[in-house]
Amino acid sequence: MGMKRFAIGIGVGLAAGLLLRSKLEQDLISPEKALKQVKNKLSHSFNVTGSWIHMIPETWDKNQLEYTVYRGGVTASTEHDKSLQYDFIVDAKTGTILDVTQ
Repeated sequence: MGMKRFAIGIGVGLAAGLLLRSKLEQDLISPEKALKQVKNKLSHSFNVTGSWIHMIPETWDKNQLEYTVYRGGVTASTEHDKSLQYDFIVDAKTGTILDVTQ
């Protein structure tokens, strides 16, 4: 009986570990959702005419803090029909814009 209970315990532990692992990997929002949030926020300041985002998250350090981020960019048109390119870094967990540069 002891060996059977031990095997069941190992099986239950492995199953719980796999479920927990998949749950932890789902912490990140999708790149599409992050891009939609960025475009929504920036559209209050710019007339966004195009956009792109890297699909693979990466690690980014700022002020000795480490973030998991997506990098991307938007094209905005000005009042004089001039196009400007803005690059952004967005937190992959919350969708918060961490940096925007022209």
